[in-house]
Amino acid sequence: MKASRIASRNACRVAAAAAAAGSAVLVLSSPAFAHVSVAAEGSAAKGGYAVVDFKVPNERDNASTTKLEVAFPTDHPLASAMPEPINGWTIQVTKAKLAKPIELHGKQISEAVSKITWTAAGDGVKPGFFQKFPVSVGALPEDADELVFKAIQTYSNKEVVRWIEVQADGAEEPDNPAPVLALTAASENGHHGAAANAAEESDDAKAAAKTTAAASDVDGSDTTARVLGVVGIVVGVAGVAYGVLAGRRRTTTEA
Repeated sequence: MKASRIASRNACRVAAAAAAAGSAVLVLSSPAFAHVSVAAEGSAAKGGYAVVDFKVPNERDNASTTKLEVAFPTDHPLASAMPEPINGWTIQVTKAKLAKPIELHGKQISEAVSKITWTAAGDGVKPGFFQKFPVSVGALPEDADELVFKAIQTYSNKEVVRWIEVQADGAEEPDNPAPVLALTAASENGHHGAAANAAEESDDAKAAAKTTAAASDVDGSDTTARVLGVVGIVVGVAGVAYGVLAGRRRTTTEA
């Protein structure tokens, strides 16, 4: 009887532990841990250009994500921000005047992108799916290790989630963290990204053109020299032939 009670008590404890473990799994797998984030396709080097993706998961079972607003950093303004067209979404790019102009490719830029808004023309991001919103940005700052983009996600049921909380150093991640883009060190061979590559390719093309022109000049000089050489040989042979004929005529006349 006593053994039966002990066994029953142990069984209850095991069941309680299993229930607690199951609850923990449900909490950890809750979609609330998925949030709007940003990451570079490849790397985002300081001073360069990069294509970044704003990843938006749908966290609701009964509504779709129909709108995304991303605010661009004002402490490190980006002069260039070009979103990629996405089927089923309209895109609006908002610019604002800068308190202090910045220089880009030798030109003074007095305004920069302050916000990009994506609005679904149809169903948007349905439950159980996510969507990436690519943007080409630059030039990235050289005096920062990361960029913070605050985002607002709107659902079809009019619910709004603000991903705008900035995580403090050493603190736990907030409930609604703002997307943060980590910047990498500038590459050793330059950090101006696509612009530098285009310039280098242009320089290479010019150098190749000069080499081709020089080779053409050398070939032309060689051809001219060969022609003159042949002409000289012909003239020389003609002169010898003329001398021989003249000698024969003299011999005949004297005879």
